[in-house]
Parts: sequence; structure tokens; C-alpha cells
Amino acid sequence: MHVFTNVRLVLEDQVLENGYLVEENGKIIEFGNNNGQDRWMATVANIVDGEGRYLSPGFVDIHTHGSGGHDYMDGTVEAFEQAAKAHMRFGATTILPTTLASTDSDLYKTLEIFSEVQKIKDGMPHLPGLHLEGPYFSGKEKGAMEERHLRKPEERHWKAIIEAAEGRILRWSLAPELDGALDMVDELVKQSIIPSAAHTSATYEEMSAAFDRGVRHLTHFYSAMSTITRQGGFRVLGVIESGYLIDGLTVEIIADGLHLPPPLLQLIFKCKNHDEICTTTDSMRAAGLGPGPTILGPINGGTEVIVEDGIAKMPDRTSFAGSVATTDRLVRVVMKEVGLSLPAAVRATSLLPARFMGLEEHTGSIAVGKSADLILFDEEINVKRVFVSGVETINQ
Repeated sequence: MHVFTNVRLVLEDQVLENGYLVEENGKIIEFGNNNGQDRWMATVANIVDGEGRYLSPGFVDIHTHGSGGHDYMDGTVEAFEQAAKAHMRFGATTILPTTLASTDSDLYKTLEIFSEVQKIKDGMPHLPGLHLEGPYFSGKEKGAMEERHLRKPEERHWKAIIEAAEGRILRWSLAPELDGALDMVDELVKQSIIPSAAHTSATYEEMSAAFDRGVRHLTHFYSAMSTITRQGGFRVLGVIESGYLIDGLTVEIIADGLHLPPPLLQLIFKCKNHDEICTTTDSMRAAGLGPGPTILGPINGGTEVIVEDGIAKMPDRTSFAGSVATTDRLVRVVMKEVGLSLPAAVRATSLLPARFMGLEEHTGSIAVGKSADLILFDEEINVKRVFVSGVETINQ
């Protein structure tokens, strides 16, 4: 049991000054202002003095490829574990490790490694499932994906992956306009795997049909997706416009301030229901490190890229190659560039991604009965301490 005292509680819609919180057996059992903490102070040995800092729900990153020099497709338990722990240093207490379009051998190896990593509990964030990004993508919107790894969604191929994963896939990003994609979506929904549209050239009509079949989320909104084009003189709407027009279609934004420039972030929050927007890092292995050459994807056989100006780029500088953002940066950016309040910025980086992935019952906000996934940070959102299910994992 822990009693957190002298904290500023970041709730869904407010900051509760002079707050306290009680954790027992990994769950939040009580919180409020300091007037209610006295009955706990004399009986609980584990008192955490927040020193006036903010106590927030841990951040939830539903799209991250790696951090701290490691990628989730590096092919070893150690690399997987270290990537998760490095990301957690910046406040991410729940993570969806993410693959990218790759060889089948690299993908199956990642599934095997993940099954081993899930057994490691000490000092780790929650890893509720994998996010498979690809390989069923449009070549027109491949972004940093290597075209040689892209393919159409053939039933024999994706069914074999589902069987090998044994329930460990939580989310799968694909291009819904490809032949066979909607049949795959039907099966994903049956398997309780969340389908998401990504690296897609779909039209508004194709996206609407996909939404009706169960594609209710857009992966990295604006990045690698279609927009308005002309066909025979007529304007045809794409996936970006679908994100605004289809009520209930949720979006994730890479809120590093670079993938989407500040005015575009402002546009999204001005035109889209805030309850349908969450932040994500889409971070690659260089997240949390400095500039220089690095590898996108598996350490062996991945793509050489360069980190500069706070972002990863293809070597020819013609496109981005993934972000090096951490979750604390997401909160700072949407506060500074969009003008969100601290509770709203935290909500977009904790509760809403948890909700979009069906994890809201367990984590994402400070509420009685939820997991005590908590972080302490200062006025600049510098994370100082991290607790996962009430157990301290980071103290810096």
C-alpha cells in the first residue's frame, strides 16, 4: 500500500490541488484533497511525498516501434525489454509494441519474442498486446515502409499470423481498399483485434464502407494517407477528409510538433471532436537519444535513416522515417501549440488511447478501482517517478 501526499492530482477535467491518493494491491482505492488523508498517515509506512508535483495517470502509447536504441523487431528478448523500459522513463506505463512491414521470418520472430517478454513483470510497463503495422499497405502511401515487404491481404497469409500469435495481437493496421482487406477486417473483429486504417489510398466511399465493417480508427492521421484528388475533373475525397466527416472514426496524431506542424494540429482540434483524438509517438529506436544515423526496423536488415532536427528522416531527406518523440513531449506539444489545458493534454495521452484500444476499464485515468499506473512530473512535464500497478519502476 502507498499513500501519495502533497500532490496535484491530474483528473479528467481538472487539477485537484493539495491532493492525496491511496493505492492498495496495485489498485487506486481512494483519492481526494489533503483533508482526507490523515486517517492513512499513521498506519501506512509507504508514504510518497510528491513535493507539490503533479500526480497523473500513466501515459498510454498505442503506436511505438522502439526507444532507447532498441526496436521491438530486433529479435531478442533483451532488446524488446530495454525498448519498453526506455519508453517508460518518459511516463508510458502502457505500451502497444508495434511492428512494421517486414519479412515473414522477422514478424514471426517478433511474435515469439513477445510471448517471452510478456512473462517479465518486474520493472516493466503493461504490454496488453501487439500492434501489427502492415504488411497490407498501398504502395502509393508506403511512407518509410519498404515496398518489397508490402503485399495484398491473402487469407492464408493473415490467418497463419493470427494463429501463430495466439491472441497476442490487439491491433492491426492495414489499407482497407486492397482486395480482400474487408474480409480480413471481418475476421479481425470476430477475433477482437482492432482494425485500423493506415498507409492507405482509400477514397471516402471506401473508407465509409470500411467503417461500417469495423475499421473505426486511423493510424497516424495525415501521415501516409490519401486526400482530395481529381478524377476526370471531379474532386474525390480521401481518408483525411473521412477522418473529419465520419462521426465515431477516431484518430491518433503524432504530436511531436514536426510530423504535423502546429497550425495543422490546431486545425485538427478545431474541426474534430476532442473525444475522438488521441496522441501517439510512433517512435522508433532513437526515441530518447540524440541526433545521428540509426536504423528503422530490425537491427539486421532494417532501413538506414538519419535523426536530425528532432525527427527521423530518410537519408535523402525527402520524407520522414518515424518520430523520436516520447510521451511527455506529446503532452508539452499539445499544450503549447494547441492550447489544451493540462488535464485535456493528459487525457489525450492516457484515457483516450486506452479507450480506443478497449483498455479504459483498467487504466488511463485516476479513478477508484483502476490500476495504480501513476507518474509524478513537474511544471515542464519532466517525469520524475513512475509507478506501474502501484510498484515504482522509475525514480529519476
